[in-house]
Amino acid sequence: MLRGIREQPEEIPQPAPRQIFQERQRITGLPLYFQGYLSVRHSRCQEFRVYWTELRGTMLFFYDDKKAPMYSQKLDISSLTSATNVHPDENSSARFILMLSNGELELKANNCECGKEWKGFILTVTKLSVPPDESLQPGQLTRMYEVLEKEKKRRTMPNDCSSAPLNRKNPPSSPLTTMPACFYAVSRQEAIKMLEKNPSCGNLILRPGSDSKNYAITIRQKLDAPCLKHYKVMSKGTSYIIELERQVTLPSLQDVVNYFVNQTQGNLKPFVMTHAAEDPVF
Repeated sequence: MLRGIREQPEEIPQPAPRQIFQERQRITGLPLYFQGYLSVRHSRCQEFRVYWTELRGTMLFFYDDKKAPMYSQKLDISSLTSATNVHPDENSSARFILMLSNGELELKANNCECGKEWKGFILTVTKLSVPPDESLQPGQLTRMYEVLEKEKKRRTMPNDCSSAPLNRKNPPSSPLTTMPACFYAVSRQEAIKMLEKNPSCGNLILRPGSDSKNYAITIRQKLDAPCLKHYKVMSKGTSYIIELERQVTLPSLQDVVNYFVNQTQGNLKPFVMTHAAEDPVF
């Protein structure tokens, strides 16, 4: 029987420590091309929100904390149609808008030079061409050409994960393996809302733990009344430990999911949201 257990930062950001970088690389499965602070808003009626942002492949990953190994939001920019010119605002910050097939995203960098650099790298990976911007410095152009070659090479590799970076995970000292389809980078409350809103998609979600270093399972079962439970899943070396009354140690996260399904004779089903049911990132 399963039992539940219970203001804009520095202007010149420094790279994340090696351990955090390696963990982000492991989680996203995508190469890092550019990073720094960006203010983001999805709609002009919203306030800007500051994120530590990474450009990996054709994905933008947004972190609430520069030192957080797990991102809080992500955006696939492979469908980028165009980007507006970078222009300064009244606070000397630089704004530009990404035009995507499913909407717009407004970005704000600390200054125009930083904004043009972000726009340049984004256009490089999405259009597979370095933009002809005369204001870019030779060193910036050199790095963009380097990124261009890396991105071209990445796209020719088998098992390219550009469309679903979160569905891949690289455990230490082991080949690249597949993340469970029911893994979502959401909080406990967000997982509960997903399960309540889309019961037909399943009733078990694997998500990051509250410490952003481990994992958690959230389930919603309909017994006499809807019942919500959360289980800690600790990452230890290349194994994962489910914190139950009697701990269970398993070799992979997929085995963790399978354990819950098998122990409930299939009453628990991994939550897999269809594309049509997904909400916007912001």
